[in-house]
Order: sequence, then structure tokens, then C-alpha cells
Amino acid sequence: MTLETVRSPLPEPGAPLGHYVSDAPFDPDRLEETTPRHKKFARASQKQLMWWKFRRHKLALASAWFLGILYAMILVVEFLAPYNLHTRHMEHIYEPPQRVRLFHEGSFVGPFVYGRTMRLDMDTLQRIYTDNPADVQPIRFFCSGDSYRFWGLKEADFHLACPAKGGTLFLLGTDRLGRDVLSRILYGARISLTIGLLGIAISFTLGIVIGGLAGYHGGWFDLIVQRLIEVLQSIPSIPLWMALAAIMPVTWSPILIYIGITVILGLLDWTGLARAVRSKLLSLREEDYVLAAQLMGAGSARIIGRHLVPGFMSHLIATATLAIPGMILGETALSFLGLGLRPPITSWGILLTEARSVSVIAFYPWLLFPTLFVILVILAFNFLGDGLRDAADPYK
Repeated sequence: MTLETVRSPLPEPGAPLGHYVSDAPFDPDRLEETTPRHKKFARASQKQLMWWKFRRHKLALASAWFLGILYAMILVVEFLAPYNLHTRHMEHIYEPPQRVRLFHEGSFVGPFVYGRTMRLDMDTLQRIYTDNPADVQPIRFFCSGDSYRFWGLKEADFHLACPAKGGTLFLLGTDRLGRDVLSRILYGARISLTIGLLGIAISFTLGIVIGGLAGYHGGWFDLIVQRLIEVLQSIPSIPLWMALAAIMPVTWSPILIYIGITVILGLLDWTGLARAVRSKLLSLREEDYVLAAQLMGAGSARIIGRHLVPGFMSHLIATATLAIPGMILGETALSFLGLGLRPPITSWGILLTEARSVSVIAFYPWLLFPTLFVILVILAFNFLGDGLRDAADPYK
């Protein structure tokens, strides 16, 4: 057989070229070489593909579970905390964490802690606490303890765990007023975690709207927006936060202070997102489908919201998940400096004000436990952002 016999004949000059693309509906069952796994992916929706890819990112999946548990816990903080937020134990000031034990003298007792005796070191004036093995204090579960107002609405005294009758349960120690550090960390999580979500809602809205209009329309509006962003980004963040937080009147209620700090963090964090949205829309607005939408009479808001923004949703998701820990750190820094939230509201930043002295850290290191929670939350949001960014584009 010669080469000429197997070579397909060329069409005549000017004749239309044939094609081999079938116009029949796609059916994966008709493909002979399609495996069951390929058929599964062929039938999957966009959401299913995103979930499958996100599930492969183990750190992101674990972070999502961790953050989900934390945000679920803040709904029932009063029930989870062993003590009321403001309960003081003046005979247990600066008491170190108590160790939970299961066995006493070789026999199983269940979760319990040893009672303690305290003596004052006259040389350093430090309180020295010593476990008393003769005083076994079993931990009670689903019990009545300190009274509280659930979400400030209903009186209750039901707790997940309580100390023994006449005993104590300080799993993370106490502070200078004898308040339980674990209970205050749980109450502080409600403020520190929600302030990030509310702040990102404000900055996300401003960034998409302002950046989208600047990138889509351009002109004088784009010029003004870019100069405004450059001015805001040229000012150091911490001094700007401090200046805006300092102008809030001291007569404001804690709720107004909380709202004010949230608005400040949201108003100052939209610039990076707005610039990213603008640069992306500058290239996407020249696409054919944008012109088609314009010819069909679609307005700017519909084109930006329905056609342009979904095209780079993966970048927006990553930006949002990275901005939330930044706002948590901002609130923590302001509260640590005394310019943020104020008692009786409690946040992780306010708790860290107890550890501003080097001597306090040296003698009472358990007061730094709120730092551990801040670090874990920030890492979890970063890992979650990586996973969501990859899952938002499942075809890569």
C-alpha cells in the first residue's frame, strides 16, 4: 500500500471544509471508553466539582470544621463557659491552670481536679498554689452554676461543666481579679470573631461597588478613586486606626463602640479589594459577552454583578478570607492599646491587656492563652482561603 492510497483526498479549492464534530447531545453513556468515574464527573454540577476539589485540600477542610465549630460555639457561650463573665474569686487571684485527671491513687474516678492551698511568698509577694491530693473535686457536667442572661435576654444557670460543690475549675487559670481565663476567652470569641465578619461585609461591599464602577466606566470617576486609594494606602494603618478610634466619645455605650470599631475597620480595608476589582474589570469589559449584554440593554449594575464579578470569584473569595483575620488583628491591636473596645465588653484584645507587663508574663504566662486562639483562627482562615480559591476554579 502506497502513501497516496492512505492519504485522504484534499477538497477542491474554494470548497467548504468538512468537520467531524457531532451535533448530537452529549451523553457519557454512549462513550465506549468512558469509565464510571469519568461518567460521574461528566454529570457533576459546578457546585459538586467545587466541593470535590475543596475536599481534597485537607488543611482547608480541617480549617473549615475548626472555624465552623468556633462560630457555632459563640452562639451558646454562656452555656459552655464554666463561670459567668464577671464572676470574681478574690481568694484565687493569679491561680495557674488546674490539671484535669482521671485516676486517683490507682483507681478510676472520672474527670476531676485537685483542690489547692495558697501561700504568699514574702520575698517576691507572689502567690504560690499547691495541689492538695487529699481534696478530690469531681467535675460536674450539665449542671447548675453561675447565673447569666442568655444573649442578654433570658436568665439561666445551666452549664456544660461546673466545678464541684465548694470547689474550683480553672482550666486556664485566673487573672488579677480572680476571673476564669477560659470563660473570658469564650466570651471574647463572640466579639473578636463577629467583628471580622461584619467588617468584611462593609469592606467587601465598598470594594466591589467602587472598584467595579471605576474599572467599568473609567474616566474622571476612576481618576478620583485611584487618588483616594493612594492617599489611604500611604497612611500607616495603626496610627490611622488609633486616630479614628480616639475621636469616639468616651460617653458612648459599649455597643456603639463595637459598631464604631467595626465601621472603622470596614471603611479602611476596602482599598486593596477595590484596586484588584478595577484592574480585572478593565480587561473583562472588552470581552464580547459584555458588548452583547450592553446591546441587549443591560445596565451597569447587572453587567458588573451578573457577568463580570463571577468571572474572578476565586480571587474575591481568597481576598475575603484573608481580610477577616486582618480585621481581627486590627481589633486586637486597638483594644490592646486601650483605644478599641472597652469593658464590660470583652474581646481577645482586651484580655491581652492583662499581659502588657513583662513581669506579669514572666510570673503568669497563662494570661497569654488568648494569643494562641488568635493565631489558630488566623491560620485557619488562611488555609480556608487557599482551599476556597482552588475550589472556585475546579477545572485547573
